[in-house]
Formats: sequence, structure tokens, C-alpha cells
Amino acid sequence: MMSQLKKRLKEQRGLTLVELLAVIVILGIISAIAVPSIGGLINKTKDDAKVAEAIQIINAAKLYVASEDPGDKTLKYSDLQNYLENVHDDGFEVVVDQDETTGKYSYTIKNHNAVTIVNGSSAKEATEEDLHNY
Repeated sequence: MMSQLKKRLKEQRGLTLVELLAVIVILGIISAIAVPSIGGLINKTKDDAKVAEAIQIINAAKLYVASEDPGDKTLKYSDLQNYLENVHDDGFEVVVDQDETTGKYSYTIKNHNAVTIVNGSSAKEATEEDLHNY
């Protein structure tokens, strides 16, 4: 039994050069397909993080308005810093408008990276609805 096994192992050979090249070509094709799609996924994730940050800023503005009742006002990072954590883009402005007939507030963010992601490269502002519909 052992002698038959040793004989088989001696007769078995490794991969030929052609087989090895075929494997390398197949791996190259797979990596050529996978790398660009992974890069696109990473960029999409970064954009989603920026939009989520803008939504967090709008929510902080809502808390500020509920506790301070400023009426119509433009809020900056210095106004909202007690309501925010881990904000990377702190040059933003949130415009708070109150409808005189209904009393409801609307929130618009300006000077934030999410604005151009949501509304295009020439956009200057994004509403709360724009951010949620992204």
C-alpha cells in the first residue's frame, strides 16, 4: 500500500508553464474588474458620510431652535458646537426660516461639502429635504 502511494507521488508533476500563465492571466482579469468597482464604492461611502454629517448639522440646528427659539436666523458652528460631535466641515451655515402663517421652520445648509454632492457642483445650498432625498 505504501509503495503504491510513493509511486503515485513520484509520477505526479507540478503545473506546466502554460497552466501557470493561464492562472496569472485570470487573476489579472479579475483584479482589473474588481479594483475600479471598489474605488467607486469607497467614493460613494465618502459622499454618504458627508451627507450624513449635513443631516446631523440640521438636526443640531433643530435642537438649538427648540431650546433657544431664535426665530429666523443664520446659525454657524459656534452656535451649534454644543449640539454636535465629530463634525469635520465646520465652515457651514444653517439658515433657519419660520413660515409666518404656519409657524413651521425650514432649514437650509450652506458652505458644506454635502451641498455639491446633493445638488450638483454649482449649488450653493441644500434643504433638509434635498439631503434626505439623496
